[in-house]
Amino acid sequence: MNSAAWHARIECGKAVGAGFLVSARQVLTCAHVIAASGTSTVSVSFPNRAELGAVAAVVVVDGGWRGGDTDPGDVAVLELEQEVPLDPAVFASPGAERDIPSPDLIAYGFPRGYDEGALALYRAVPGPLIAGEWVQLEAASGHGQPLADGFSGAAVTLADGSVVGMVTAVAGGRDVRAGRMLPTEVMARYWSGLGELVPTPGHTPDELRELYALVRRAERDGRTFDHDRLYVDAVGAFGPALPKGGFGSLASAAAYVQWEVSAPEAVSRFAARVRELLDGRGEPGDAVPNGSPGPAATWSPIVVDIDHSGAGPDQVTVEVSAYRDGQRRSVGARRLPWSGVRAYVQEHIDEAVTQLAPGADELLAFVLPRGRLNEPVARWECGADDSTPLGCAYPLVVADRTRHRSGRLRHQLHKKWQKLDGGPAAAVHRIECGTPERPQSLRKRLWDDGADLIGFASSPAAARQHFEVGLTVPVPVLLWSRTGCPEAGHEGPCSGGAFLDELTESVTGVPPADLPRHVLSLRLTADAADEADRHWARDVQLLWDDPRCFPESAAPLHSPVA
Repeated sequence: MNSAAWHARIECGKAVGAGFLVSARQVLTCAHVIAASGTSTVSVSFPNRAELGAVAAVVVVDGGWRGGDTDPGDVAVLELEQEVPLDPAVFASPGAERDIPSPDLIAYGFPRGYDEGALALYRAVPGPLIAGEWVQLEAASGHGQPLADGFSGAAVTLADGSVVGMVTAVAGGRDVRAGRMLPTEVMARYWSGLGELVPTPGHTPDELRELYALVRRAERDGRTFDHDRLYVDAVGAFGPALPKGGFGSLASAAAYVQWEVSAPEAVSRFAARVRELLDGRGEPGDAVPNGSPGPAATWSPIVVDIDHSGAGPDQVTVEVSAYRDGQRRSVGARRLPWSGVRAYVQEHIDEAVTQLAPGADELLAFVLPRGRLNEPVARWECGADDSTPLGCAYPLVVADRTRHRSGRLRHQLHKKWQKLDGGPAAAVHRIECGTPERPQSLRKRLWDDGADLIGFASSPAAARQHFEVGLTVPVPVLLWSRTGCPEAGHEGPCSGGAFLDELTESVTGVPPADLPRHVLSLRLTADAADEADRHWARDVQLLWDDPRCFPESAAPLHSPVA
């Protein structure tokens, strides 16, 4: 039982419960087990190392439990009078208790008459957390040890001994064998010290150690920051909204970023910003660590999401949404023939604009199937009573729907934009009309050069293989003329080459984050020209893809076989 020597028996007044060692001097238990600690001593013993005897302890962290059976925050951290020579508990990944099939869970408690302890075998009930707090436990069989008084505070472990939670409520009895536990990710809300102990998907142990070392440094130095602003800087405008009431401490903000924010880079951004502040470089809100809030913290997108419905070759699903405070607000969704899409979009864009925050910089983004990326959406009129082209009324971009389904590309584009934010303007990688370069060679060149912006002399249909290469490598920006060179091998001047010459001169010095606004200016200039139809920028199409700005698209509105 040496490997389980970290299981603890806790006495406080008349109460007896369980706990588990998480560091040389810290023990986790339930707040209700040590409720009498204000007037009674707390003593901790380790039944599997009886020679250590009882060790006095004091309460150093209280989760805020108020005394009721269903009150949240039933967590306490005890600090032992002296270190104990035991290896602490090891934690499993969050959610492991609810894997399918349900694993056996073991709790080591101290029911009446069993000072040395007893084991209970349970399983987690699948489904959501009860009130966002508890996992329900039910006995693995109708026999054996029930979760009775004395199990409160017990570690709940997998068969390999790794901890997935803590027993907080028992409902044992002749006919009832159930209980509740706090999973580790919920306990971490009440004690940030768990953050660096529990393996978290998307984060390395070194990242978490660094994050919490910075938190401890700030606490040790007595430094205070705007925790809410640090959180917003880390997650961007389209990360999870700031929790109601904000954060009362740097540690709680760090834990929330770790546990509740799916974007893995948020932890490193948060840590980098705290390090900057500790080193005296700026104040919260000046900038995010890479030097610029980036487009995800700047643009407020209106998204027109179009996909094949599966109900017929000409049938598509259309959804118009606006994003505000990190939340998607749908203003209309329908399945339509393609011929009805323009009118539907015209009817709903104005409504979407009303959902944006006052003064927000709107960005109109069409998420299109790959075969529709050359559609003249920028030339569509704003409405029946307003002939202004959409591309002259809004910064307008297109995005490739297939990219939005690729986890690989989303991850790689995240990294690419982090390097681009606040950096120099990207160079144009030219794909000439009729280029003899093999698609495989182009792919290697784009990777080797770290391309950020590709300009095509030909339309997507005329340069299909090269265009698809551009879409399947993490290049954030693609630009072309919808009416570029229609085919290779023509004689005479190349209109596509002339387009690339003008494009290169126009975008030189423009940061990629500002391209939507720059292209709006180009479209306005072309539309106002004396010979508008002959202006080089009249049909410019901008594929601009920052996954921080465009959350995942919704599922199809109808079953493909409906």
